[in-house]
Amino acid sequence: MLPILHLGPLAIQTPGLIILIGVWLGMSVTERHAVRYQVNGGTLSDLIFISLITGVVGARLAYVIQYPSAFTNNPISLVSFNLGLFDPIWGLFVGLLVGGFYGWRKRLSFKGSLDALTSGLAIFAIAYHLSQFASGDGYGSPSNLPWAVQLWGASRHPVQIYEALADIIILCLVWPRPSWFQAPVQRFVVYIASSSGERLFLEAFRGDSVFWGGFRSAQVIAWLILSFCFWTFGKINVKPVDKSTKGDY
Repeated sequence: MLPILHLGPLAIQTPGLIILIGVWLGMSVTERHAVRYQVNGGTLSDLIFISLITGVVGARLAYVIQYPSAFTNNPISLVSFNLGLFDPIWGLFVGLLVGGFYGWRKRLSFKGSLDALTSGLAIFAIAYHLSQFASGDGYGSPSNLPWAVQLWGASRHPVQIYEALADIIILCLVWPRPSWFQAPVQRFVVYIASSSGERLFLEAFRGDSVFWGGFRSAQVIAWLILSFCFWTFGKINVKPVDKSTKGDY
């Protein structure tokens, strides 16, 4: 674990730095791939930036509303990069809502935008799990394997590394190829299905799982998403994207 990176007199929060690098790489790849799906790369980058900013603000405000005492004695924490002081669910909801509205106003192709975003999302997922490894969040269950890591007083599965490696495989799977994913939104659905399959399998190695009636909640949600993806595959009309389509947001 490396929560703090010391560079001379500077002390940088490693998880936040990894997230920023992941966002930058993801946005760069998304903008480069946008042209393949008849989407304006600059507008799509603006959408990502706006979604991220509003999502971060929404996640922090939601956390403040739920736990105001955490900021009473230390108001400067309101602008802290501590990932533990965010509500990710509300942040995701706010970011998607604002981003969807912006895309609709700019008449971005909905399906084309999803396909263009896929590689960027896969890259960000890799960075996210590496940031968790650096911070110690999303830790694994106890293990006696030779590659187990010491964390929170026990030897544990480095599940964050398992997830990052799985995300690298998924990135290779969904990387644009001329003969793959010719139907609109097919590439994005493959990414979501693969990520759900990853969560379904690797959740068993996590030590921080939330249980619903004896079942791991993340696995239940992954099953539902995976089922929806399989249903969606049956609805996708496999044919080349119509390049004359200007927007269907």
